[in-house]
Amino acid sequence: MQKEIKHTWFYSQSPQDVWDYLTKSELLEQWLMPNDFQPVVGHKFQFFCNNTCFCEVLEVEPCTKLTYTWQTNSVETKKPFVSKVMWTLLPKENGTELQLVHNGFTALEDLIMHENGWNKCAEKLEGLVNKVEK
Repeated sequence: MQKEIKHTWFYSQSPQDVWDYLTKSELLEQWLMPNDFQPVVGHKFQFFCNNTCFCEVLEVEPCTKLTYTWQTNSVETKKPFVSKVMWTLLPKENGTELQLVHNGFTALEDLIMHENGWNKCAEKLEGLVNKVEK
């Protein structure tokens, strides 16, 4: 079974502009979920939704890399499971490449649910980031 989700997107904006949408709570809420996120290693935060996600920031390299845990209940077992989300920003000639790796899945149903969720969120993020003036 595949145990991780991998995606890559390209934005014509700078890494700083994309970074802001990953790390500023009010911007993160616009494309992902309401949250109490702070880009500080060790900060414990939540994404508030039907199934609240409990998270902890593991790594912050401004405009380059952001990693956090992601704990939610399994669709299959209804028991909590912990996974890891890693965002990597790579400056490119005309913008930024954004990479997502979300790993730690043990049930196919959870992987599929998160895969679908990230795809929907990525569409929202693209619309928001593309509105940022260069």
